[in-house]
Amino acid sequence: MTVAALVLLAGCGAALQTAGEPTAATGADAGATQRTVSTTGAGTAAADADRAVVRVAVTARAGTAEAAREAVAADAARMRTALRDAGVDDAAVTTAYYRISPQYADGGERDSRAVVGYDAVHAYRIDAAADAAGIVVDTALGSGASEVQGVTFTLGDETRAELRAVALERAMAAARADAETIAASSELSVVGVQSASTGVGPVGAPEAADRLGTTFDSGSVTVTATVAVTYVAAP
Repeated sequence: MTVAALVLLAGCGAALQTAGEPTAATGADAGATQRTVSTTGAGTAAADADRAVVRVAVTARAGTAEAAREAVAADAARMRTALRDAGVDDAAVTTAYYRISPQYADGGERDSRAVVGYDAVHAYRIDAAADAAGIVVDTALGSGASEVQGVTFTLGDETRAELRAVALERAMAAARADAETIAASSELSVVGVQSASTGVGPVGAPEAADRLGTTFDSGSVTVTATVAVTYVAAP
């Protein structure tokens, strides 16, 4: 995600500024300046993956495009019925892509080669609980799918939101600590926040490709948050 302000890791960028901002008062207060300290911070939070995305494909080869289409459709229907019986909701099974392409005889220029058959592919994305990924793989392969194109572990929306909140708290704490250190070096104290912006860094999503036993070690997923904060400082 692009951050609205310059974002660096905590401790890598900070500045003490004095901006001329006359106050509304007159006399001795006229021409008073506002001192600010700008810092950045990063925070992370991790949790075990609770969701999985399984990508499978149903494939077929036949002498005609229609025959290839029918073969893939039959196997795909069988796979979806088996997944439904295994407890996978229909809405969790969506099409990733679909393709029917001619296969040519070897040799010669492509335009002059004879078509010897057609390949059909119907690829699916299946969303499931992390601990059900192995069951989904077994069920799909045993009921029509011919390829497992990948398994990715990630976080559900609720868990992701909880981790983001924790990561933001840690990022703000890091930014505040740097600001207080910088202000103290100039015999000032941080007294408030003038502005703040935030961004969320990449989410670590471990992938699994191991099929042995169709069990997976999903590992943990990390959410990173960054903040850029300008604090008001005073003697």
